[in-house]
Amino acid sequence: MQRRSIAARRVIVSILVLQPIPLLLFPPASFASSSQEWWLPILLAAMVLVADVELLARRSLAVWPWHLMIFAQGFNIISRIMMVWAHATKTVAGVSVLNLPYLALTFAAMACSAFLLWYLELPDVRLGATQE
Repeated sequence: MQRRSIAARRVIVSILVLQPIPLLLFPPASFASSSQEWWLPILLAAMVLVADVELLARRSLAVWPWHLMIFAQGFNIISRIMMVWAHATKTVAGVSVLNLPYLALTFAAMACSAFLLWYLELPDVRLGATQE
């Protein structure tokens, strides 16, 4: 029986390696030294990188790396929902305007994280990651 293409090892490795992107998808101002927002995306991306190393380099059969990635992606969605109200508008020349770039990045990152939550839970993906 042929495996689905979404569960092919090459696809799994690509997605696992690229999954820090939605965690780090913030405007550059969020990573400024005056901002207090920089540490959360860095921490979540570090969790994902540790899980990637455990699964891809060490070829671990343990489930904790999968749970760590799922936690990071889920927490990304939760934290962005909590921060969206604080960043939905910005003041330009004394007038509050909608912060469209921030909102677009936020909703794109949440959509990517939601896809990853679905993808990482597929049994074919977990099985395909351990096979050559």
